[in-house]
Order: sequence, then C-alpha cells, then structure tokens
Amino acid sequence: MKHNVGATDRNVRAVGGAVLAAVGVAILGGALEFGTAVGAVALLIGGVLVGTALTRTCLLYRILGVDTSS
Repeated sequence: MKHNVGATDRNVRAVGGAVLAAVGVAILGGALEFGTAVGAVALLIGGVLVGTALTRTCLLYRILGVDTSS
C-alpha cells in the first residue's frame, strides 16, 4: 500500500491521537465527567489517528486524492 501521510502530518496525528485516546480512557475510567459516549468517541478517534500515523496511510486522504508524503 502506498504511503500518503508525510512526516509532519504523521507526528501531529501520533501526538494528537495519543492525547485524544488518553482523554477517552480518562472519561471512560471516571476521572472526567463528560459521559460514556463522548469517552468512547474520543478513544475511537484517537485510536484511528494513532493507527494512521503508524501505517502512514489514510483512507480519507486516498479518497480525496491528498498526499502529504512528498
């Protein structure tokens, strides 16, 4: 599979995704009061961002024809 996520994009996704996933875990663990649905969505989006950073491939970028890996 061709990579379409560049270095800067990858770093932003990794850090942002990790923070969002940590917030989701904190919400689901009861440390923050935002509701279970918000925690689950935050954890899911954070996991997707970290996953796209690790694989350097984004399906949405592929559909839209975006390539930041140059």
